[in-house]
Amino acid sequence: MKVSQALMQAVSFNPTEKSHKMTVLEMCKKIESREISLPLYQRDVSWTKRQAIELLNYQMLGKAPVAPISMNVILDLEDYVPQVAFDDREMIERSKIEKGQMSVVDGQQRLTTNYKAYSNSDDFRNIVLDVARGRFLLEEGAFTKYQIPVGMLLNKEDAIFYEYLAKKNMMKDTSFMTILVQCRSKIRNYYYTINQAENLTEDEQIEWFEVLNNAGSRVSALQMRFSKMKVHGIDIYTMYTLKFKNKLLEYGYDFFSPQKTGVSYPIAALNPAYEIIMNKSHTDAYAPIPSDTKENQLCALESTLLKQCFTKTLEALDKSVEFIQAYNVKEPDRMDYINYVTGFFVYYPDPSDDKIKKLVDWYNKVDFNNKSNSRRRDIFTRLLNM
Repeated sequence: MKVSQALMQAVSFNPTEKSHKMTVLEMCKKIESREISLPLYQRDVSWTKRQAIELLNYQMLGKAPVAPISMNVILDLEDYVPQVAFDDREMIERSKIEKGQMSVVDGQQRLTTNYKAYSNSDDFRNIVLDVARGRFLLEEGAFTKYQIPVGMLLNKEDAIFYEYLAKKNMMKDTSFMTILVQCRSKIRNYYYTINQAENLTEDEQIEWFEVLNNAGSRVSALQMRFSKMKVHGIDIYTMYTLKFKNKLLEYGYDFFSPQKTGVSYPIAALNPAYEIIMNKSHTDAYAPIPSDTKENQLCALESTLLKQCFTKTLEALDKSVEFIQAYNVKEPDRMDYINYVTGFFVYYPDPSDDKIKKLVDWYNKVDFNNKSNSRRRDIFTRLLNM
């Protein structure tokens, strides 16, 4: 009977033997010294303050451990995914990467949350531990005498923590001071299990990420492909996706709670601009829907042309939001409305009054619910051909 050599090798190797524990404090110190970093495709921070608070509360109050962190240890310094730092999300020079570098495959949101508290990030200035209520919460008003900012409670410097207690007269109450010291100690010494692999290729990292995130997610694949553009001066995060999301958030449109929408919808919105710049007639395959993202075609463009795609799409996005506000149409309850109208303005940057009237009528009548991808493609084609 024939037995697969690959199977024989696989059963002789147990990856869980490399799992180990590391405290929050130790991980934060390694992040600060850049011994722990992120692969370039993981650079987008997606958690809200609410999610960060939930993690902090779970670490303080939870009765079970937080899920493990998954890291790839870089041993081959000649062939690895470019790395970025946690603090500024900028690339770490190849000369600064040393053998044994720990690259986070899964867990960057949890690590970022703890590191922001450790480094007293301004992003967390309104997150406090309320001793009276017994939990972390967001405080938009003045802090009460029972509250301490998380950046002071978990600050990397002991001196800064105690100086804050002295300044706020928190040392006078022994029980109050004691509980704060205990809270600080518990979270700083909270253990995470680290599941460790070594020298994973790009494809292997994507596979691991997707298995850990319910399998089938295209987020990592999209970001991985675009991460390579950084070498050519293209940072899709700062140049495009962040601007895209922030524009919608300015108007109160938050369609980016699931991580996939924060990547796939903005990328799909580039399809019309790609057709225009490449002087292609529209085809159904280039509808602005997540299933039709064209990352391979976009990444094959010269950097100047890709930047033109970004510019055209962001300009059309502005017009899309202005259209919704100016013509008193119904509020969009899903991202498709934004992407389709944005695609319309890519094709018709200065539409006639007649086209605008037709767009208003189309917008108020269109229904995206329970539509197949082929039907959604047809809807966009019909919109352009009104």
